[in-house]
Order: sequence, then C-alpha cells, then structure tokens
Amino acid sequence: MAETASELRRQILLEHNEEQSSTSFHGGEKLIPIEEEMEDLHDGLSFGQFMVAGSVAGMVEHMAMFPVDTLKTRMQMLASTGGFSHSGVGKALLSIMRSEGPFGLYRGIGAMGLGAGPAHAVYFSVYEFCKEKFGGNKPGHHPLVHAGSGVTATIASDAVFTPMDVVKQRLQLRCSPYRGVMDCITRMLKEEGIRAFYVSYRTTVVMNAPFTAMHFATYEAMKEALSGISPETASEENLFVHIMAGGVAGAIASAVTTPFDVVKTRLQCQEDYENLKR
Repeated sequence: MAETASELRRQILLEHNEEQSSTSFHGGEKLIPIEEEMEDLHDGLSFGQFMVAGSVAGMVEHMAMFPVDTLKTRMQMLASTGGFSHSGVGKALLSIMRSEGPFGLYRGIGAMGLGAGPAHAVYFSVYEFCKEKFGGNKPGHHPLVHAGSGVTATIASDAVFTPMDVVKQRLQLRCSPYRGVMDCITRMLKEEGIRAFYVSYRTTVVMNAPFTAMHFATYEAMKEALSGISPETASEENLFVHIMAGGVAGAIASAVTTPFDVVKTRLQCQEDYENLKR
C-alpha cells in the first residue's frame, strides 16, 4: 500500500506536467518538480514521522505477540534444557500458566521494547533510502527492488536488535538465572564479554535475509495472482488482498527459515543451558 500511494502521487504529477506542457505555449503554468515534491513525503508523512511511525508499529507488533514468542523460544530449547516436556503449543501454554502464571509469558518483554523501537527505525529508514536509490518508487511493480531493499534493511536492523534479542531469549527460559534486563546485560558483559551479544548475528542474518526476500517476492506474486482472479476487487488498496497476500507470504517464509531460527535460539542461550547442566 505504501508503494502504491507513492507511485500514485508520482503518476498524478507526471500527468499534470504533461498536460501543462501540451497546453501552455509560453510557460505560463509552472511545472511541479516531481523529485522535490516526492523527496520529503512518504505516504503523506515526513521522513522523520515515517521513522517514528515505523518504530512504534514495530514495538506494538512485537510486544503484542510476545506470549507467542515466549512459547516458541521454550519449545525450541526443549532438547537442550530438558525437564520441560511439551509436544505442542497447547501443552506448552498450560505448563507455563500452571507453573509461572500469566506473567511467565511476558518475562523479558522489557528487552523487546528496548530493542524493537530503534531496530525498526533503522529498518524503515534504510528500506526507504534503498528503495529510492534502486528505483523502487518509480511507477509499476518492482519486486526485486523491494526484496533487495528489504534484505539490506534487515542486515542493518539486525545489528541493532540482536543484542536485545539475546537478552530477551535468556530471560524467557524457564530456569533463567537473571532477575531482569539490566541484571542480564551486566552479567553477560562481566562473564562473557560483548561478543556474547552478537554470537548469533550471522545466523540471524542468514535467517532474516532470505525471509525478507522471500516474503516480499511472495507478497508481490500473491497480489498479482489475486488481481488476475478478481481484478475488480483485488486492487492494492483492498484490505482482503493485503491480509491474504501478507498471510501466505509470512507463512511460506517462516516455514523455510524456522530451522535457522532454532539454531539462533540455541546459540543465544547456549551459555545458560551449559550452566544449567553443571
């Protein structure tokens, strides 16, 4: 939708300029400088506002889904931690609720809040910069440009988010030895050094880069497919199209990259479960 609105504004300006060029012989009408008009606007927002909006949206998204993320982390660590037997999401949820209560699902959410905001600000700023430089704001669909911009933005944002992601996942463990976010950060720096915060960075990039590329490519393909099935209702501004295309794209990309996510979780929490085994 963001790309469409930007393209629409550009197309309107182009048509306006063509009109004025064909009807004005003496230059009485001033042509609108398209690049100047488009430079500072992103869907009606200034660049700074766009970054703030993206940052807030990222924080809300991650924090709203945090209980599910906790379940995912616990299930991915089963084979290594032992003594926490769930064979499915339902059993995992019941186990946490019985032993730790509802707050057990939110342990580590502070680290998520600290990391998600800056990371999404970086993501959206890099994405918009790359999309503009690679020609993604020109009229028409540019799935490869969007995918490339998304991958570049992911690499940059992961560098910001990974340290807090490590802290978050260590706090999410059932037998976490840390009292809170600051205790975890302090002890990790003292006992393991700064490298511990980035031990999974390469794996994170290997996971998120193809995820982003696949997500964008599938999303664009699904929009095109839906438009072909029902052109009158499947416009880019149609909510149903966004839900269907985004849902299918996210499911496929997640299915392909989940093994890397398990590896990432194990790497980020390896020091903790080594201590638990002693």
